[in-house]
Amino acid sequence: MAIEAGNGTGGYRRIRLGMVGGGQGAFIGAIHRIAARIDDQFELVAGALASDPDRAKASAKDLGIADDRAYGSFEEMARAEAARADGIEAVSIVTPNHMHSPVAKAFLEAGIHVICDKPLTSTVAEAEELVALVRKTGRIFVVTHNYTGYPMIRQARAMVANGDLGEIRLVKVEYLQDWLTERVEATGQKQAAWRTDPSRSGVGGCIGDIGTHAYNLACFVTGLELDELLAQLSTFVEGRRLDDDVQILLKWKGGARGMLWASQVAVGNENGLTLRVYGSKGGLEWAQENPNHLWFTPYGRPRQLLTRGGAGASGEASRVTRIPSGHPEGYLEGFATIYAEAARAIRAATAGERPHPDVVFPTVEDGLAGVKLIDAAVKSSAANGIWVRMT
Repeated sequence: MAIEAGNGTGGYRRIRLGMVGGGQGAFIGAIHRIAARIDDQFELVAGALASDPDRAKASAKDLGIADDRAYGSFEEMARAEAARADGIEAVSIVTPNHMHSPVAKAFLEAGIHVICDKPLTSTVAEAEELVALVRKTGRIFVVTHNYTGYPMIRQARAMVANGDLGEIRLVKVEYLQDWLTERVEATGQKQAAWRTDPSRSGVGGCIGDIGTHAYNLACFVTGLELDELLAQLSTFVEGRRLDDDVQILLKWKGGARGMLWASQVAVGNENGLTLRVYGSKGGLEWAQENPNHLWFTPYGRPRQLLTRGGAGASGEASRVTRIPSGHPEGYLEGFATIYAEAARAIRAATAGERPHPDVVFPTVEDGLAGVKLIDAAVKSSAANGIWVRMT
């Protein structure tokens, strides 16, 4: 089961959390705040919630953050919180992509653990710099690929590791949406505006926004490392500056092959993240829109339905299950699992210990892998679809 909460008294206290971004009108910041509190491990005590100082402070007031901890900039926040005896222990970064690197760098250098939205950075060079800085500072760095927190994804990962599928041969992952079918960014829609703006999103549009989620999920479950890719990035909506559809062939180290398709113009799809993994002994299928089910087919035997909390659920799945079987558990709880794992790692670090081996979350190295995917896919597509080796 998920980590049990305390009441804030005695030997237990919540981890002091700050947030950069996520102010008025933002989407993902609210998701992170809910997730951080589901298991009652964090308390939001400080924030630089917007790039405009007045809006940042107004946003902090809306959330009940004390005036002296409502900051007009992330630089001010990092300096001030590092100097306080009761300063934040971790920061949640929920800004547009181009700000991930400078914000993360400032807090790492201030000795503060980091929980960062994906993709890690806008460039490979920035991502590599963060990897080096994390190793130098020894701080915990978590990338919130929330789908890795779903119980049946944890089960799928364990089944692959246990050899239930045999040698992995084929990996197919899709992430399909339709919300950018029209040029909604031109209407001032905030979420579309920054995601389709190269100055804020980076060189990838769809590939960075949801393609990295799909790729991370495939790597997380299979444990495979990508060797080469061949990509076609398309922009179907006239006037859009970044890709809105991505189709990639994958060559994994060790000989497995695969495909990744991510689209934000696939009409009729809302959040169609699906994963299929096939090995020499069996296959697995999972769909995010029905996340409590995992289909397993041993070769030559009938297809089996494994359910969250049901018969056949693994210990890895049960550890991150919060509610009885048959009740929906998904998006918010997946985020919450990442925060709960982060809390375990932060508490261990504070005690000068390593976290328990069961504690699993996407790391800064996983974030670097996602940025390298974007870079390689853009290069492959720009060269009219050539094989590009991951470096």
